[in-house]
Amino acid sequence: MTDPCDLSAVEARRLIGARQLSSAELVESCIARIEAVNPSVNAVVTKAYDRARDEAAAADAAVMRGDALLPLHGLPIGIKDLDDTAGIRTTYGSMLYKDHVPDTDEHVVAAARSAGAIVIGKTNTPEFGAGGNTNNALHGPTRNPFDPALTCGGSSGGSAVALATNMMPLCQGSDTGGSLRLPATFNGVVAHRPSPGLVPTGYRDLAFTTFQTQGPMARTVEDTALLLSALAANNSGDPMAFPRDPASYGVVPDVDLSRLRVAVSEDLGCAPTSKVVRAAFRECVAALEPAFAVCERRDPDFTDVLDVFWNLRAVYMLAKHGHKFDRYGPELNPNVRSNYEAALQVPIERVAWATRRQMELYAAFDRFFDDFDILLCPGVTVPPFPFDQIYPTEIDGEPMENYVHWAGLTSALTVTGNPALALPCGLDPQGTPFGIQVVGRAYADRFVLGAARALEDAFAGSPGLARPVPDLAALQ
Repeated sequence: MTDPCDLSAVEARRLIGARQLSSAELVESCIARIEAVNPSVNAVVTKAYDRARDEAAAADAAVMRGDALLPLHGLPIGIKDLDDTAGIRTTYGSMLYKDHVPDTDEHVVAAARSAGAIVIGKTNTPEFGAGGNTNNALHGPTRNPFDPALTCGGSSGGSAVALATNMMPLCQGSDTGGSLRLPATFNGVVAHRPSPGLVPTGYRDLAFTTFQTQGPMARTVEDTALLLSALAANNSGDPMAFPRDPASYGVVPDVDLSRLRVAVSEDLGCAPTSKVVRAAFRECVAALEPAFAVCERRDPDFTDVLDVFWNLRAVYMLAKHGHKFDRYGPELNPNVRSNYEAALQVPIERVAWATRRQMELYAAFDRFFDDFDILLCPGVTVPPFPFDQIYPTEIDGEPMENYVHWAGLTSALTVTGNPALALPCGLDPQGTPFGIQVVGRAYADRFVLGAARALEDAFAGSPGLARPVPDLAALQ
């Protein structure tokens, strides 16, 4: 029999509402899975079991009273350790905050709780979220459940691993240059980087930017949409937020693959993509191509997009870390310090050029979707690499230009801000998860979710493309 923690969020919520599963049973199952598997992978770094049990009891009492139930009623959720959780330790992955317990919830945490979710723990992240590999001096590395010698990606790596090992049905993460999509791809789970402003946040280091996004993570597209419907709460405290009907994002539209006009690109015309990833992507496209109305190899006009990302990222890094650098200096980890120091070297003229060029890239990419409904590309340029390596310094012998060059498949899409969903697609040749990104026109998040669910259904019918599952017995 399936353990309750192995259920999808949608199914668990249905059973709770039907009085066929209690929230308490689900929480206890999740706790048991965390205790059994977490020592091997280090995904959950702060546990909130006592409060989760109390909130589960209250959720079950509400069911028995016949109260109207909220969309996430009684469902456990993991929160990335970058986001403040009232009464639960939040360290930002830093020794400087090892005992920090916030008084208030960050906007996304408050939104999830307001929808009935129960925070069961905090998931690991690199210090202050700076990195595509989840490792820090306070909590140590989070390991890939398919091969613990390899990285889980970052910076939402703890959330991705917690989902892949069924520690909880839902998790939250954030994304600047790929921090939702990279770990989702490396661990065989789903993550949606929403249109900027769709998920309000309480702290933007830059008031108006495509760089900082919060988003949902889960094991299926439908579960991801369910969480998105809670996180997309209207909130005027975020200058990027825009009016919307949050509940509508929980209803995934039906999309007919046979009517889709699909563009496919191995490297977006700009990213240094490994031969292994290119080969896996070609196999995926070959299997899918007959299902589409149109399937055309077409790169967007992204020739200089990674230059734009690097220069705009400099502004973001200075805004995000300047006060920390002034206060803590040498106490910050070398990764944060080197990123900050590199940002200081970027001339203002290059920032101005990048700001103007960003608008031109956005307009050109918008016209791209006059010809296509979605764009498909790989999720990451390389397979998972050793967990103790900060980032790949070369790909197939080609040296990387800087710290983020290797993440070009995700950071390129950050520049334009289009909704992008990371979707599992079987295994790569080394036996670790492979995934694609499903990208749509600006603000077409619901359509992207619908197209991704249709693709997910198509993958489920193929042993080579279905979502991979780690060997949990080997991790216990």
